Amino acid sequence: MNKMEELLIRYPSLVFCKEDLLDALKLMLETYENGGKIMVCGNGGSCADAQHIVGELMKGFLLRRPMTAEQKNTFETALGAEDAENFASRMQRGIPAMALDGATGLLTAYANDVDADYIYAQQVFACAQKNDLLIGISTSGNSKNVVNAMKAAKAMGVKSIALTGAKESKSSTFATVAIRVPETETFKVQELHLPVYHYLCAEMEERIFGADEN
Repeated sequence: MNKMEELLIRYPSLVFCKEDLLDALKLMLETYENGGKIMVCGNGGSCADAQHIVGELMKGFLLRRPMTAEQKNTFETALGAEDAENFASRMQRGIPAMALDGATGLLTAYANDVDADYIYAQQVFACAQKNDLLIGISTSGNSKNVVNAMKAAKAMGVKSIALTGAKESKSSTFATVAIRVPETETFKVQELHLPVYHYLCAEMEERIFGADEN
């Protein structure tokens, strides 16, 4: 049984999102393959989800992701055999990602000095490159700071994924791909966001690192 089949057996209501999930996965894989990074943002519970996603991407999730022999040789050349072995036994290959809601000093300074509605847009404007990807999480899809980040991404030619509830929203309007889970109450939307991003992270990990585990 593949990961999509398992997801839809456990959460049958997500069948309505299947094509959007596949489109989102394709964007995430293309971002990695093109040397880009994945930026994620949200508020409240969605802030925690954004950081959760980054945690699954930046280190081993279901797989170990050990250094390649080439990477280990690079460390050995720079640091010597003993240090290289220490690093190789502890380092895991990551998928470059950053949680925009984790920069507490910047967020509070920008909210205080400029405008809280643009705290994520500012980071997209400052950090985003053309091969990057933005994931904006909002249960309503209309959180102003998330929508503004999506707008900034669109203006800069950066692709984006909106992770929202069932209703059409400003986030889904500006996103390259919108995953609208079939719930409208905040906590129920959040309950479906978790299996959605776990699927995306696990499937991405398998596609990138899975061959090395076999």
